[in-house]
Amino acid sequence: MATFSKVLRPTDIQERLSVPAKYLKSLPSFEGGYAVVFQAIDDDGHVWTFKCSVRKKGRYPKPVLGKGWLAFVAGKNLKVGDKVRFYEEKNKSAATHAYKVQVAKEVRIFGAIFGYTLIVAP
Repeated sequence: MATFSKVLRPTDIQERLSVPAKYLKSLPSFEGGYAVVFQAIDDDGHVWTFKCSVRKKGRYPKPVLGKGWLAFVAGKNLKVGDKVRFYEEKNKSAATHAYKVQVAKEVRIFGAIFGYTLIVAP
């Protein structure tokens, strides 16, 4: 998966994560279906399972992460304004692909966004 990062909005926290359609090619094959399940490993080594689905009708597929996403949001205590990043890591020796996911918390100083800090368990 090419790097995909997004600053989270209310819908991303409360319902599902919208994924830009251009990243569909980097997910496992949908094999003619409308959904695919994949796993991503966070910086703590925890494996998260996500289901990415697309519209069954219409010109634009509008991919979203549904199943598994809200558990991830709760597990990482994500809030609106935090950032999530998915990327693919290739293991050349085993010829396998692993999806990774990182979260970064928004850092504010006097109400202004100063930047983001990666969240890793101690």
